[in-house]
Amino acid sequence: EIILLDLYMRDVSGMDLLKAVMEKDQECVVIMMTGKPSVETSLEALRLGAWDYVPKPFSATHLHILMGRAAHTIVISRESSKQRESAGSALGGALGGGTGSSILGQSAALRQVIDMARRVARTDATVFLSGESGTGKELIAQFIHQNSRRSSRSMVCINCAAIPDNLVESEMFGHVAGAFTGAVRDKKGLMEVASGGTLFLDELTEMPMPTQAKLLRVIQDGVIRRVGSTKTDVVAEVRFIASTNEDVAEALKEKRLRKDLYYRLRVFPIHIPPLRERPDDIEMLAEAFLDEFWTRHRGKQLDRPVFTPEGLASLRARPWLGNVRELRNIIECIAVLRSPGQSLGPDDLPFFEGDEAPLETTFVPMLSHLNKGYHEARELILADFERAYLKHAVKQAGGNISNAARHAGVDRTTLYRLMEKHGTRRNDLLPEPD
Repeated sequence: EIILLDLYMRDVSGMDLLKAVMEKDQECVVIMMTGKPSVETSLEALRLGAWDYVPKPFSATHLHILMGRAAHTIVISRESSKQRESAGSALGGALGGGTGSSILGQSAALRQVIDMARRVARTDATVFLSGESGTGKELIAQFIHQNSRRSSRSMVCINCAAIPDNLVESEMFGHVAGAFTGAVRDKKGLMEVASGGTLFLDELTEMPMPTQAKLLRVIQDGVIRRVGSTKTDVVAEVRFIASTNEDVAEALKEKRLRKDLYYRLRVFPIHIPPLRERPDDIEMLAEAFLDEFWTRHRGKQLDRPVFTPEGLASLRARPWLGNVRELRNIIECIAVLRSPGQSLGPDDLPFFEGDEAPLETTFVPMLSHLNKGYHEARELILADFERAYLKHAVKQAGGNISNAARHAGVDRTTLYRLMEKHGTRRNDLLPEPD
């Protein structure tokens, strides 16, 4: 059940043998060893299903701890085999949701992320997730955990930005009684609580540098020393997943992230693209969120509102700087504000002050229009342009219609005709009071 496999051998390569092993038994734990390590071979080995990748030379103590972790993984794997089978269908919910690790989306970019997450899940490799705030990094971490050998054990999340600097070591590694003022009894750290499971380090760049140094030692040696202890307390048997929404290169340059820790955690990197780069997912997410929030706030008895093609086109045109989290909040607002069965067009979407779509994205011809006949599509696109230009011109003029007309190079009556044509009231175009 556990195989120690060298990468370079005389008659057959370790990679070829690894492929053969994985084809025969994907539950087998394979530890790759090599005296010629490289990023390329480590990623390839992990992609093919290796459980870990160890550069030579290594100490007997390191091998002892590694074999113990591998054996422990086998035991956990037996416990959670049924859970893993049910977790394999975790594609029915919505990325960015509050619970579970179900993922919804049809874009090629998201499919690639899911494929990478599923491949690395069956290994014990450390994963480094990057992406803007609100893209669903924690959800991907949950997906990896629930599709891993460790799914029967806990996944413990540590938000490195939410713990005060003076408490972060105690929270992570635990402490003994008397270690500091207020430490009246021994306490397990979150890393010890996660033993046998997964430890998710969210916003890694916010972790204090002294704690980063201690974490690196724990990852390398596999043992935890509680704050105030003079001896080694417990073996750390956890799988690490780290994440950040920052520019890693900038964090390294500003010395807010240790290089050695970063490269130790960045064994298998996965970048989650922002929502604006996968517009094909917006409609599916919006519909799923509306179902969820309408049921939660209004019940199942009332028919929920329905997006019009123009409303969906407006959603697709936005930059979504807050990503899936922003879309989720907008849809919840719709569920609270709108009437049962209401048709949701562009003017019915409660976009918040300061988050309006850039003018250039508003005028992009939408597929919902282009699928129609030429004359109908032209009229719809022209109407979108007129509404957007009218709103932009009046806003830029501070709500003064005469100044807006002067800047636009048209008569004031032209703007009034546009307002009448599109059913827009003057008050709708005025900036909201502070």
